[in-house]
Amino acid sequence: MLEIERKFLVESDEFKKLATSKDNMIQGFLNTDPERTIRIRIMGDSAFFTVKGRTSPNGLSRFEWEYQIPLADGRALLELCEQRPMEKIRYRVPVHGHVFEVDEFFGVNEGLLLAEVELRHEEEAVVLPDWLGKEVTGQTKYYNSQLALKPYTTWND
Repeated sequence: MLEIERKFLVESDEFKKLATSKDNMIQGFLNTDPERTIRIRIMGDSAFFTVKGRTSPNGLSRFEWEYQIPLADGRALLELCEQRPMEKIRYRVPVHGHVFEVDEFFGVNEGLLLAEVELRHEEEAVVLPDWLGKEVTGQTKYYNSQLALKPYTTWND
């Protein structure tokens, strides 16, 4: 139940050629408090209820609990979300023994490409592909919950 991951900006569409799968996703947040984020996600014909805890000081890990729920329940819960649900496509890209999950955002987060790679422990070495850009691990503005509150297209920096 401990999620350990690194997060990166993506510099090019090269990852799409290497992706082994892609899924359309809709997700919203019932709670965006950093102490306990509560997310609803619909991916294909499946829905998930997820609770995430506060991120560790180094930004690499946090508690995560996820449970699959009936699709109809997921759709109903999306109607209760704090902000309008976000849409994205998730690509899975294998790279030297790891799988990078690349999210291509749409709507108010259009233009943002983020990659995450899950690790077994915080010191685990990972080969970084050429299409990755700057590491943004621990930068809260790139958390999906925060992108729901302050979308990428509204940033001035």
